[in-house]
This record gives sequence, structure tokens and C-alpha cells, in this order.
Amino acid sequence: MLNLLVAAPLALQLISVSGEPLPNLNVTPSCHAAAASEVETTDRMQTCVASEQDARDQLVQRWATFNGADRASCVESMMSFEPTYTELLTCLELAQDARKLPDQLY
Repeated sequence: MLNLLVAAPLALQLISVSGEPLPNLNVTPSCHAAAASEVETTDRMQTCVASEQDARDQLVQRWATFNGADRASCVESMMSFEPTYTELLTCLELAQDARKLPDQLY
């Protein structure tokens, strides 16, 4: 059952309307590390994978609404470690919010 929970989200492919694909991230190492810190690792692993699937689902819905440069920057900045969809979504939301700030803050 756990293998299905891990494999299903990772097997999905998406090509967005904008032409840039939402990257398929292997969240297993990150979830495994989170689960290792808990006594009930199976429950923690399933919770982590479910949370990552939720974040991926949000990204699927919103991917084309994020600025292309922000998408490229966020994805590139995450490739040197074990990235997660939650981190990618957070990076994109922060970049989106930063674009709304006035040029000069007083």
C-alpha cells in the first residue's frame, strides 16, 4: 500500500498550458527522513506523501498562473537537494507575493 502511495504521485506526468512541465519530484527521501524522526514511521510516511500529493495537486492547478521566470528559478534552486512539492509551491508563492510589492518601501 505504501509503495502505491509513493509511486502513484511520482508516476504522473503533466505538461502545462504554458509548455513548461511541472517537474516530477521524488519526495520519498524527504518523507523517509521526516518519518525516521518519528516512532510510527509508517503513519508519518503516509502523512508526508499525502501532504506532498496535496501540494502537487495545487501546483497542477496553479502552475500556469506562476511567472515563467519564477518557475524556472524555483525549480533550479531546488535541484541541488531532495526537493519537495511543498517547497516548490512555497517558493513560487513567495516569488508571486514579492512581485506585488511596490518598487520602494518607505
